[in-house]
Amino acid sequence: MSRLRFALAVLLMAAAPPVLAKGDAARGERIARENCAPCHAVGRSGASPNPKAPRFRELSRRYPLQNLEEALAEGIVVGHETAQMPVFRLGVTEIDNLIAWLARIQTRARR
Repeated sequence: MSRLRFALAVLLMAAAPPVLAKGDAARGERIARENCAPCHAVGRSGASPNPKAPRFRELSRRYPLQNLEEALAEGIVVGHETAQMPVFRLGVTEIDNLIAWLARIQTRARR
């Protein structure tokens, strides 16, 4: 990626509006631990059990969190090279709760 493209991407991500977490983060944490923890690091620390699965505390480095709402409602289907992620769909309240948890645990990239 050229330096100009990289700089533009960083500026666009920095300009994205913050996520307004309207759900219950504690319930969102429970959803993450029950459904996602076998592969992902779902808390504020630790490595993902599957090294190809992104740590939840770093998701906002890749995607604006509010963009995950639609994917969670429709059912996320991705693979992590060695393991296929199971398909699951969440209801509106569950999505709000999970995104509230994700918003709470995000960390900034180290420079």
